[in-house]
Amino acid sequence: MSKTMIKSKLPNIGTTIFSVMSALANEHKAVNLSQGFPDFPIDDRLKSYIGEALDQNQVQYAPMPGRLDLREAISKKVKQQHGIAVNPNTEITITAGATQAIYTAITAIINEGDEVILFDPAYDCYDPTIRVNKGILIHLKLKHPTYHINWEEVREKVTAKTKLIITNNPHNPCGSVWTEDDIKSLEELVQAHPELMVLSDEVYEHIQYNNEHQSVLKSSILRERSFITYSFGKTMHVTGWKLGYCIAPESFTAEFRKIHQYMVFCANNTMQYAAAKYLNAGEFWREVMPMYQQKKDLFMEQIKMSRFKPLTCSGTYFCLLDYSEISTLPDVDFAKELTIKYGVAAIPVSVFYQDQTDHKVIRICFAKQNETLIKAAELLCKI
Repeated sequence: MSKTMIKSKLPNIGTTIFSVMSALANEHKAVNLSQGFPDFPIDDRLKSYIGEALDQNQVQYAPMPGRLDLREAISKKVKQQHGIAVNPNTEITITAGATQAIYTAITAIINEGDEVILFDPAYDCYDPTIRVNKGILIHLKLKHPTYHINWEEVREKVTAKTKLIITNNPHNPCGSVWTEDDIKSLEELVQAHPELMVLSDEVYEHIQYNNEHQSVLKSSILRERSFITYSFGKTMHVTGWKLGYCIAPESFTAEFRKIHQYMVFCANNTMQYAAAKYLNAGEFWREVMPMYQQKKDLFMEQIKMSRFKPLTCSGTYFCLLDYSEISTLPDVDFAKELTIKYGVAAIPVSVFYQDQTDHKVIRICFAKQNETLIKAAELLCKI
């Protein structure tokens, strides 16, 4: 057998925990509340637009920045949502999912030796992308159990080498959200450091329960220094489409598109057509939060008699459950036992930390049919 000739750029990276837990769930026929995808049907109107796209033979390459009708629909939505004008020609790029948008933005910004601040527990695509681009990782921890940012610590960690800060609001996996004070703290930070840029991951913007979404788009100071990424998968319940977009100022977008065109060139044209029609048909995105509020409330009510302790969930379709009164097992082992022995698959939160910090907390996804949530809750209450 020949020795590999490849020197790995990610030598310590293996299969993601999402793949591991979903495979385990399938093997043991467990209720899968691990991976973040809905198991309920999409809107019939959206289905009809897909058929319409196929009837009109919208199956060839889209323009590299994305279909203009979709970019114009996004611009219109941002105006309706935030009262902000975003240029569809120079400030919006359609991507093959938000993960590709995040990868592209980091690749456009980061050169060898640049420092990047990110917050643990962090969504798992940030760290490897920075490593591939030879950036220097500065992992800071959100304050447990509220999972909010310690801005004083951030200010202490920013140096002349800090090029980027990555934020995630609403936060996956924690379900925490930003306040106006967080926005002000970030504004002060970028004003104090003229070379500092922001990558704001806002894919769960429409799933926030207690107050208005604090987007960096709403700040003129931050908007000039930020890439903001979004996902149609989260708002249209079509995660398998891998369709998202990035909003950034014109000069940032120009650099973003230089990378984007050689990564994927363009995203799926058929689905872009359907997404544009759906966006222009009405403000469906305003219906997303109330639907998930109902599912969250249902699940929380169903597990009230369990021994799990729910932590605050102010956004996303995930919630964290503290199991410290149930078991002393490390969270990875507990998640596997939960799947194999009790029939419910979840994600251990320690995998989102660089140093595998274990607070005895698991993440569950409630983007499921009500019957699925009730069944899972019944199993959890038996533990």
